[in-house]
Amino acid sequence: LPHTALPSPSFPMPAWGALFLLWAVVEANKDCPERCICHPLETMGLGVDCSGQGLTALPALPVHTRHLLLTNNSLREVPPGAFDHLPQLQTLNVEQNPWHCDCSLTYLRLWLEDHAPEELHLIRCASPSLATGRPLSQLTGYELGNCGWQLQTSWASLGIWWDIALAAVAILGLVLLVGLLCLTTGPWH
Repeated sequence: LPHTALPSPSFPMPAWGALFLLWAVVEANKDCPERCICHPLETMGLGVDCSGQGLTALPALPVHTRHLLLTNNSLREVPPGAFDHLPQLQTLNVEQNPWHCDCSLTYLRLWLEDHAPEELHLIRCASPSLATGRPLSQLTGYELGNCGWQLQTSWASLGIWWDIALAAVAILGLVLLVGLLCLTTGPWH
């Protein structure tokens, strides 16, 4: 009998490949923020596009976010730790937002310095007046404000009492030391 070739399927992707692609699309949109568009990336992870949505606060972002676009919104600040739950985040674009460049941007500045320093000069401050129009990269810590890095009032007001307690402990230590020396250098009989 002559050998006959089996007919090849009419679609180039095997069925399991199509199912995997469908699963990736479903997973990408499962935790996608309401006003954003999410798509799976070839390199794993998600691309999350929240550009131009009038956002005034960061949405809850999927943990597998790798590329995040937040351009052209109404964001003024980024809460501390906002990206800490996104270990795969590599690309962050936050241009064209009315950033209020004070302590509320310290976290964003530090995150960008560590992950995407080239983006820092693209972020322009809308306020306060000291920073208006300037790139975030050019602001000093002083210009961002003191950020509350001071002792809390309750501890600061106890300062005199801490000093008195420390002095009392020091005096007690000296008295004990003198007493110990007197005992060891006393007359030998």
